[in-house]
Amino acid sequence: MFKHIFKLTWNKRRQNFLFLSEILVSFMVIFAVTSLFVFYYTNFKKPQGMDDKRVWAISFGGVLSSQHTDSVQFFIENLKQNLNSLPQIEEMSFTYGNFPYAHSMSSTGIFHNGKSIKSINHYTVDEFFAKVTGMKVLEGRWFTKEDGLTSNDNMVINASLKKAMFGDAPAVGKLFGGDDEQSKMKVIGVVEDVKAGGDYWPAGMGMYKKLDTAAFKWVGNFLIKVSPDADAAFESRLNKLLSRAIKNSNLEIQQLVDMRASKNKEATIPMIICMTIAGFLIINVALGLFGVLWYNISQRRSEIGLRRAMGASGNDVSFQLVLESLMLTSLSIVVGTFFAVQFPLLNVFNVPANVYIIALLFSIAFVYALVILCSLYPGRQAAAIHPAIALHEE
Repeated sequence: MFKHIFKLTWNKRRQNFLFLSEILVSFMVIFAVTSLFVFYYTNFKKPQGMDDKRVWAISFGGVLSSQHTDSVQFFIENLKQNLNSLPQIEEMSFTYGNFPYAHSMSSTGIFHNGKSIKSINHYTVDEFFAKVTGMKVLEGRWFTKEDGLTSNDNMVINASLKKAMFGDAPAVGKLFGGDDEQSKMKVIGVVEDVKAGGDYWPAGMGMYKKLDTAAFKWVGNFLIKVSPDADAAFESRLNKLLSRAIKNSNLEIQQLVDMRASKNKEATIPMIICMTIAGFLIINVALGLFGVLWYNISQRRSEIGLRRAMGASGNDVSFQLVLESLMLTSLSIVVGTFFAVQFPLLNVFNVPANVYIIALLFSIAFVYALVILCSLYPGRQAAAIHPAIALHEE
C-alpha cells in the first residue's frame, strides 16, 4: 500500500512541486514563530528577581560632572537627608543609567581560568540598591560602606555569571578577572538573576560594582521606594522639590512598573506582527492545499471510478488521498527539519536548544494536522463518486 502510494507520488512529482513548496514554506514560518513564542514563554515563567512595585526612577542628567568631588558629595548627602525626611519615601539608591528597564545599558567581558566570558551586564550601584529593588541575595552578602576600602574591588555577581565561572561550587571569596592579584575582583555575594529587559527577555549574566565617592559626579539617576499612599499629588510635590534642589536638570520621574510594561510592549509587538503574518500565510496555504486536492480529484475521476468499480470502498479511496497528502507532507517536513535542526546545532541567536526542539515538534504536529484537515473534505467528496458515472464521463 505505502509502496504503491509512494510510486504514485513520485510519478507526479512535477505536479506535486507546488504542494511540496507550500508545505515547506508553512513549516519554516511556523517553526520561526513558534521558536519566538517558546523563547518568550520560557523567559516569562522565570522569576523576575526583584520587586519593582512602588519603585520610582528619577533621572536628572549629568549636571554634577563639572563640580568638585567634595561639592558633589555634600550635595548628595544633603539631597539624601531632604528626601529621606519625606514620610512617603522608604529607601533611596543612587545608580548609573543602566538600572533595570532603563534604555541605557553597559556590558563588559572578563577572562577566567583561560576562558573568555562576554556580554556581561555591568551595573554601578550603591549599598542601598538591593533594599530598594528587593533583590534576593542567594549567597554571601550585598555591599556595605566599607567595601570600597579593600585592595580588591568587591563585586556582587548574579547566578548566571556564577554558574559560568564557578559552576555549582561556592563563589563567595573567590577572585576573578585581572592579570595580577591587585587588579583582580573579589566575589562577596551572589544575587538572583534580574530580568532587566522585561518579562520576555533572559536576565543574562550580570555583575554589580559599588558606586564610590569619586564617581558620584557622573551619577544622574536614583531609585526610591515609596510607601503605598504615594500618589500623583506626592509625585507633583516631589517634582517641584527636586526641581528647586537640582538646577538646570532635565528631571524625569518614572515608575518601574510602567517602564517594565514599556519593555514588554517592545517585545510583544513584533510577536503580534509575526503571528498575524503567519496566520494569513497559513490561511492562504490551507486554501491552496484545499484547491490543489480538489483539482487532483477532478483530474482523477476516472481512476477513482475504476478503483470503485474494482471493489474499493469509499473509505479506501478517501484514505488513499489523505495518505498521499501525508506522504508529500512528510517529504517537505524532512527537508524543513534538516534546516531547522541547524539552529540548535549552531546555537543561532544564543537561544537554548530546547526552545528550538519544542518549536520543531510543534511545527511538525501542526503541519500534519493542517494537511489532514485540508484533505478530509476532498477525500470524502472523492469517496462519494459513483463508479458508473465516473466511467461514463470518461
